[in-house]
Amino acid sequence: MKFSLGTKLSVSYILVVLISVILISVITNLLLDKHFKDYIRKNQERRSTEIITQVSRLYITDGKWDLKAIESICVNALEQGMIIKVLDEAGNTIWDARLHNSERCDQILAHMENNMNSRYPNWQGGFVENTYPIKAGSYEAGKIVIGYYGPYYFNDSDLAFINTMNRLLVIIGLFFLVMSFIFGSVMARRLSTPISRVINTARMISRGYYGSRIEEKSGTKEIAQLTETINNLAETLENQENLRKRLTADVAHELRTPLATLQSHIEAMIDGIWEPDAERLKSCHEEIMRISRLVGDLEKLAKYESENLVLIKTDFDISELIRHIMKNFENNFANKGIEIKFTGRKEVVTADRDKISQVIVNLLSNALKYTQNAGTVQVTVNGTHDAVEIKVKDTGLGIPPEDLPHIFERFYRADKSRNRLTGGAGIGLTITKAIIDAHGGSIKVTSRVGEGTEFIVSLPKKN
Repeated sequence: MKFSLGTKLSVSYILVVLISVILISVITNLLLDKHFKDYIRKNQERRSTEIITQVSRLYITDGKWDLKAIESICVNALEQGMIIKVLDEAGNTIWDARLHNSERCDQILAHMENNMNSRYPNWQGGFVENTYPIKAGSYEAGKIVIGYYGPYYFNDSDLAFINTMNRLLVIIGLFFLVMSFIFGSVMARRLSTPISRVINTARMISRGYYGSRIEEKSGTKEIAQLTETINNLAETLENQENLRKRLTADVAHELRTPLATLQSHIEAMIDGIWEPDAERLKSCHEEIMRISRLVGDLEKLAKYESENLVLIKTDFDISELIRHIMKNFENNFANKGIEIKFTGRKEVVTADRDKISQVIVNLLSNALKYTQNAGTVQVTVNGTHDAVEIKVKDTGLGIPPEDLPHIFERFYRADKSRNRLTGGAGIGLTITKAIIDAHGGSIKVTSRVGEGTEFIVSLPKKN
């Protein structure tokens, strides 16, 4: 059976309070029991001392006692649960509580036994007698025997105090249980309500409504992080959905033209309007190659974004690699009148040479594509103790600020026209970032419209 978070929180609050009250009650009773026993013993000793002192003062002289006063003291002690017998120096009984009122003595002892059994069901107690000398100065005038239910006993006042305290603990426990239920319900509602909103939003997202967002703010750190995460997830999925739609449109656009051209040419040749000569077959072949390149780009993207991307690492001079690739681009840059410069010295890295070559080719191709005639492209290599930084800066068209956060996303292109001049399916930078990430590096871009763009690649020397 599954329970809601609110129910579990409320029950947890109640259980914590219940356990706390029980522990406090048990500990309080244990401590009280120990200290109360000590108190009762000391109190019994104090009362015995007081009675001995009082009786000692009632010795007159020559074996004579104030019997009336002794009876008053001993009867009063009897009502407090103390059974007293006073003996003279010869051992003769002067006053005995049992002789005075035997029935009352038995009643008091039975009552004390009931009190102790009510508190301690397995109580093992009984009648205890202690004998003390009666001093008249330095002269021992007799003895006093003080009996009581021992080793200690609780009278009615003692038991009333203990029971009152226990009832108070029960009342306090019930009060805090009610308060914990109320407080737990409020806290559970405050915690579960935003989580319920997150669940509803996540459910909407799972159904494809990526525009759903959680607007309410929470003062709980974890819930705020959860809310932010769900909102970021929704935004990411929404962006991915837009990219998927853009991909569909881009692929359709890229395939439509060559397929339409192929269809018209082949239909014309089938209908006998055109002769299938070398020139027309060459034109068909070019359109097929365009389709093939697009498919190849898609396969390459899937390969580089795969978690199982295999890197064949070797040690090589990255500056030498860049200079070699730049030579392959010399004619392309010269045809557009673009000046390309290189600054850097030997920097050895451990990386996949072919894949890093792909990164450099993609960056230089972008710089060539988006730099106007008579522009400049500057490539710089700087090395530190553990990393190499590669900068490719051009004086081209620049990238609008709203497009900068998305340029490494799949199939994203800042130029929405998809014309033949800029061409491509928009995956070159995605592949570039995937390769850099696989090497444990990073890539970032800065750009200003009309002034140019700079790509900065940071690559660890050893990884």
